[in-house]
Amino acid sequence: MTVYRIKSKTRSWDGETIGILILDAAYPCIPGNVGNATTYDFPVRYKEVKGSSIERLLNERDPSLLEPFIQGARELEAEGVGAITGACGFMALFQPQVAAAVNVPVFLSSLLQAPFIRATLKPDQKIGIISANASVLTDDHFRNVGITPDIPIAVYGMEDQYEFRSSVLEEKGTLDSDKVREEILGVTARMMRENPTLGAIILECSDLPPYAHAVRMATGLPVFDFTTMIRYVHNALVPKTYEKGYM
Repeated sequence: MTVYRIKSKTRSWDGETIGILILDAAYPCIPGNVGNATTYDFPVRYKEVKGSSIERLLNERDPSLLEPFIQGARELEAEGVGAITGACGFMALFQPQVAAAVNVPVFLSSLLQAPFIRATLKPDQKIGIISANASVLTDDHFRNVGITPDIPIAVYGMEDQYEFRSSVLEEKGTLDSDKVREEILGVTARMMRENPTLGAIILECSDLPPYAHAVRMATGLPVFDFTTMIRYVHNALVPKTYEKGYM
């Protein structure tokens, strides 16, 4: 007989392992995007961080956003999630502080995968990073996710790609996925051409996982993104059970 116990008397639901802090922004979150619940084959719970616009988080790096992020994380924890992720790689700005504020694992940025990836590569290989906006990605972001100066990286951005910029960074209200695919493949080709020793690629932006397969096919390299990280943590929280069977 299996006996289950309530985790909290303040809620009447269970089963959402991953909580996702999401920006206060408005653009299409297509399947594959961190902000689209159909991306996952397990339940997730979203929490919009009020006031966390793209402008304030990416361009201004507004320190006053820290408290809303902590509050959102605490609410997700109280609502029963087993771990908390972000929906923008630039949330790395608050990774240490949010992780210290709750009692469940916190992994706000896809860039947290870089130290792990580095350990899998040859000494002369670089990690390629494709960011939503490479021009505003700083040493603070890298330091907060463990990307130290001895980890060789090549950082490229989507900020000069019209469809991506206007759809995501400028929130025009529509997104042509075929055009964004063409744009990221163009950025990828330039990155590969200028960095022949790349060993793996990280897609920093939560809007780019829908194109991970295309990048993988174009490069032959391992491609990491938010979804690889989220599934990894989910599997740690909900390990597969193994039954006796045919050997």
